[in-house]
Amino acid sequence: MATINVTESTFAQTVQQKGVVVVDAWAPWCGPCRQFAPIFEKVSEQHADATFAKFNTDENQNLAQQLGIMSIPTLMVFKDGELLFRQAGVLPAPALSELVTKVQNMS
Repeated sequence: MATINVTESTFAQTVQQKGVVVVDAWAPWCGPCRQFAPIFEKVSEQHADATFAKFNTDENQNLAQQLGIMSIPTLMVFKDGELLFRQAGVLPAPALSELVTKVQNMS
């Protein structure tokens, strides 16, 4: 599945859905964010059964503030609406893929 863009108005609805939702908080001026973007896209294609969403922190400053995002990129993984993982920084593709699989297999 390709990644989707979320905003302040669509974020809650997106992460509350059933299943796994992986969220990337990013900004266009952020070098590590640009480095992580193709990794995020590649892993999204390997996990068609999960939703991969991203939001631009510059365009959604209130959302970034509500989530307490202090550095970007910040990766968050939700399952059935519950935040199960959160980390600032870039993850390599194998680690991100393994994380998604682990969360999918949690009961």
